[in-house]
Order: sequence, then C-alpha cells, then structure tokens
Amino acid sequence: MRSSRVPEPVKRVAHLGSRSYGRLTAPARMLPSFLICGGQRCGTTSLYRAMAAHPAVLKAVLHKGVHYFDTSYHRGLSWYRAHFPLRRTADRLAERHGVPVQTFESSPYYMYHPHAPARIARDLPGVKLVVLVRDPVERAYSHHAHELARGFESETSFSRALALEPARLRGEQRRLVGDPTYHSFAHQHHAYRARGEYATHLAELAARVGRDRIHVVESERFFATPEDVYDEVLDFLGLPNLGYPAFERHNARPRGTAMEDRVRRDLTAHYAPYDEQLTSWLGRPPSWHR
Repeated sequence: MRSSRVPEPVKRVAHLGSRSYGRLTAPARMLPSFLICGGQRCGTTSLYRAMAAHPAVLKAVLHKGVHYFDTSYHRGLSWYRAHFPLRRTADRLAERHGVPVQTFESSPYYMYHPHAPARIARDLPGVKLVVLVRDPVERAYSHHAHELARGFESETSFSRALALEPARLRGEQRRLVGDPTYHSFAHQHHAYRARGEYATHLAELAARVGRDRIHVVESERFFATPEDVYDEVLDFLGLPNLGYPAFERHNARPRGTAMEDRVRRDLTAHYAPYDEQLTSWLGRPPSWHR
C-alpha cells in the first residue's frame, strides 16, 4: 500500500512557497494576541492543540512554533507576520461566532532565551503569555529523552548529561546577551537542569510584559482536569467557551529505565528554592509537592 505521507523535500518547498506568499501579504495578516512560551516538555503541544481547536482561535499557518523571538529575530517582523492568518479570514470567523478572533503560536524556547522577553514586549504590546510548568525533576528527565530521540544529544546517560551541563553552558548566556545574533546549540538543547528553574524565568518575563499578562498552568493539573484548566485559560484570554475540544496527550516520551535515586534526590534538592518561589505565582505549593 502506498504511503500518503508527504516527502520532506516536497513539504519544505510547499512551506517556502507559503512563506513567500505570506511575506507579500504580511500587512494584511494578524499578529498573535497570546503566546504559549514554555516550558519545554511541560505539555505545550497538548495545550496548543486544545487551543487551536477553539472556533474563535486561528493557529500559526505553518508551524506550532515559529521561534521568531529567540532564534529567528533577525528575519524581521514581516517574516513573522507571514506565519499568521489573514485578517479577512479572522473577520469572517468573528462574524460567524460573534466574538473577536485571536491567533497564537507556541515556542517553548521563548521562556528561556535571554532576549525573548524584551523582544516580545517591544513587538507585541499587550500580548498575553501562557506558561506551563511541570515537576522539574521529571521535566529534566523527559527533556533528555527528547533530545536523544531528536539526535541533538549523544550522551545516553542522564546523570552524565547533567554532569556535563555546567561545562556545556559555561559562558553561553553571556555570549547570547552580548551578541543578539549569536545562537547557542547547548543553551537551546542541553539545559536540562536550568530550564526547570521556573521562578527565575517567570520573573524575567514579568519584568518585561507585566505579571498580570502571564498565566501559569501546571501540566499535572491540565492532564488530570483538562476542562477546569481550559476554562481558566479561556478566562485569562477573554475567550468564551464554545465547547470542549478532545483533550489528548502529545509527544510523551516514556523512559525504559527509572531515574537513579541519587540523581532524583540531587535534583529535588536543587529545585526546592525555585519551587518555593513558584508558590507565590500559584497561590499554593506546586502540585508535585502535594
């Protein structure tokens, strides 16, 4: 039986053509009113799919994650606009449903990249940010499995990858801050421990866009009671509930072996002060401590 899957070269040509057309029509296109900006391996794809199913929400045209405010900012705002729907499409939907239509994208690196918060605040004034958090110990373990599966990590041992992290990241934050065009592979793909320090990253976002425009979602709650969390996100975004989507879990990567007890203890101790700070965002201890 012949496969119906579109070959990657054909897909790339189609995307190139769509982006070229998108740039020509950029002035007539929307910009996002909200972003899912992290954290990585915290259920961002699952929430993205749920939000994209809302009748008054239009997703980015080509990709879930555009990565404009982190790795592609040099391409310019017209390039970014090219990824979003035409305003006339939104107007037709708004007339049908009787509510303003919103568009969005999801790029988990935005939460961690040092330039992303300021760029978002400058180019998308008034934008709202949805941030997902998850037990940071489990997040780090899942992140390592994810990078292995994608071919971005050669160290198969999680404990060894954690041990290598300080050397891999040494000086990378400083280089990124000093050179807006600099790209750090290690910073993007090998920050297993650092990306789970949620309170630090949330403080950076809040300093730029304002705390009232950030909504934090615990992925454990989202997967346990998706309807409740979905309603909270809609309320934050000013969207009506026009019916619940099919809530599914995407991109889960179960590990064949359990995390070493010593590694779990070390990570739990490392994250304790960050989790304590996160309590002030949530108004209660994080779900992984209850």
